[in-house]
Amino acid sequence: MSTDLTPSKTERRAEELDALDAIVPFDRRDQLAALLTDEDVATLKHLASEGMGDNTLKALASDLGYLEAWCQLATDSPLPWPAPEGLLLKFVAHHLWDPARRADDPSHGMPLDVEAGLRSVRLLRADGPHAPETVRRRLTSWSILTRWRGLTGAFDGPSLKSALRLAVRASALPRQRKSKKAVTGDVLEKLLLACAGERPVDLRDRALLLTAFASGGRRRSEVAALRVEDLVDEEPVRADPADSASPPLPCLSIRLGRTKTTTSDDDEQVFLIGRPVVALRGWLEHVGILEGPVFRRIDQWGNVDRRALTPQSVNLILKARCKQAGLDSTLFSAHGLRSGYLTEAANRDIPLPEAMQQSRHKSVTQAASYYNNAERKQGRAARLVI
Repeated sequence: MSTDLTPSKTERRAEELDALDAIVPFDRRDQLAALLTDEDVATLKHLASEGMGDNTLKALASDLGYLEAWCQLATDSPLPWPAPEGLLLKFVAHHLWDPARRADDPSHGMPLDVEAGLRSVRLLRADGPHAPETVRRRLTSWSILTRWRGLTGAFDGPSLKSALRLAVRASALPRQRKSKKAVTGDVLEKLLLACAGERPVDLRDRALLLTAFASGGRRRSEVAALRVEDLVDEEPVRADPADSASPPLPCLSIRLGRTKTTTSDDDEQVFLIGRPVVALRGWLEHVGILEGPVFRRIDQWGNVDRRALTPQSVNLILKARCKQAGLDSTLFSAHGLRSGYLTEAANRDIPLPEAMQQSRHKSVTQAASYYNNAERKQGRAARLVI
């Protein structure tokens, strides 16, 4: 009896996706290999070779997998390139709809069989219409991938813009903040008390929280991607730079490399001083990490893995520590460390340009919003009737 050992197309695509392990999580590799076409994988590999950021590529790969699955279920055909205008309008209609009208007309919005199909492969979890930001992001990803294939789509057409505007209004979903509450200094201290032990998991979480906050409120993807090779020991600095008699504090710099708003060629760095340095060095020395990922997975028996934490794990760690600290974990997310850093800087009267040197915000408008909110809470304008 002969056995055919020729790998299937799905297996071959999975092997090709292995080369993109920096952007395609291993636990999603097989799922994406089944959803994507050979041309999709070739496009992603090309974008990776062109130096597109890892986080952007992750979003593109995820959105492309969703689009392929949705199109197959909604039209019984693979995703066409370029997509006709009618298909773009169908996508909007399936994802942004009026919940009140859906209650009276089950055919309004996404068809039930399409919805069931997406849920069966765990690509659809939320009830109700999608968030407008999610729909816009997927349309943007669709447009980017179309352009990179050398094609022109109807993404700038007036009918799509009009349909999107009306659909957003009909869905009536308020814009959600990435983190409802900022992790300011007082919240951070409560979280640190929740991981004040000496177990490896406590040492890791304490170092992670202090590093993420004190380095300017680093994004969860940047925290997960941090490597020992990115850390550089610096000469100690004075607690009070103006007082030569003040005690010296340990200092190290962190090379950020490629981030959401920079490339690996920018070579930007931020500094850690004092307690965060002590916590970070303590974690690395305790578990003997000399190279590779700084923050790693730890199993239930306390064994430290060689693999780095995922960005989602960073978020889950913060939420778990919030719960242990007696805080409502639904109000906080990892982005709260970023907003919290600037909010705390504003509360301590640190000049905005100085805070932005550490947070590495590119948008003055975005960074200033945290300062404006802090100043408004302290001002008289909101105290006319108290």
